[in-house]
Amino acid sequence: MKYFVSVGEPSGDLHASELIAALRSDDPSAEVAFLGGDLMAEAAGVAPVIHYREMAFMGFSEVLRHLPQIVSNMRRARQAIDEFGPDVLILVDYPSFNLKLAAYAKERGIKVAYYISPKVWAWKEWRVKQIRRYVDCLCCILPFEPQFYKTRHDYDACYVGNPSVKEVDGRLMKASSREEFLRRHGLPERPIIALVPGSRRSEIKNNLQVMEMAASRFPEYNMVIAGAPGIDLSYYGYYLTPGTSIVCDDTFELMYHAEVALVTSGTATLECALAGTPQVVCYRANGVKLSYKIMEKLLKVPYVSLPNLIAGREIVPEMLVHRCTPDLVARELGNILPGRPGHDNQLEGYRDMRAILGTDDAPATAARLIAGLCRVR
Repeated sequence: MKYFVSVGEPSGDLHASELIAALRSDDPSAEVAFLGGDLMAEAAGVAPVIHYREMAFMGFSEVLRHLPQIVSNMRRARQAIDEFGPDVLILVDYPSFNLKLAAYAKERGIKVAYYISPKVWAWKEWRVKQIRRYVDCLCCILPFEPQFYKTRHDYDACYVGNPSVKEVDGRLMKASSREEFLRRHGLPERPIIALVPGSRRSEIKNNLQVMEMAASRFPEYNMVIAGAPGIDLSYYGYYLTPGTSIVCDDTFELMYHAEVALVTSGTATLECALAGTPQVVCYRANGVKLSYKIMEKLLKVPYVSLPNLIAGREIVPEMLVHRCTPDLVARELGNILPGRPGHDNQLEGYRDMRAILGTDDAPATAARLIAGLCRVR
């Protein structure tokens, strides 16, 4: 069978690569074409039609600046689908682009599966109409999502497990010792505060300085920045004190070996929780209180970080927009240091979150559901 997979961001590359591996495990003759990254290329054995580095645009102004490229990407993706002739189009998050691609595939009689549902329960709920119209199989990785789709929209979706559980547990088994990690990156023997400001330039610009100023209040700790793939180290220099340590392409082990972490909201918050490292979630955007009020109106959920959303309660503090200041972040950071009350409370919350996520092999379960679409004509 032939599968065309569409990923538009770095976070989807790993999840999609695991799904591709599961599909090829069940069907060694499976052919795969894709939009995505290097991990998917390794799993599929072919180069991407478009690398996600050409697609990962976020926010109105960034999208507007790159509109010609986005239009070109859509044209190239549609042409690739026509030339490849897949049995199934598999979408991974990235809804603004992927739902348009779904409509195109549906017009051509191609089955459409969605692995990792868009976060329509948080905002832009109107996208459910497009999902109902174009998506034949919706695989959710957050346990509360199927109920949302069923009760609010009478649409059947499946919880397949969360891929981060298996991925993180695999990384934990292979993780190097603390001594080896420090030696590999030339870091001193001091406890670490990990700063994980995101994978996009806009996220780094908005969050890194606040994170650094907050962490600097604890001089007995070594603050270490997680360098994102595709971001030149010189870019971090605009927002850092000279001499600050940066670890590249090793974010998970940095979070794992850190005593605590400051993390920009996203998949990294869940990985940090699964690794068992207490954290403060930071998301400054433009830092204006009006932006926060607008966000409150748009969002339909009480939290933005995955650990809190999954647990249904506050496990990790969320310092958002105008509340993401050095003073407030430092206050929360101090409360989760080893020996402080918030430290053990977070670890207990992480255990509850893991129990809710379960132990299902998400890529394998999703692969079986998606392969089944090809048998339904």
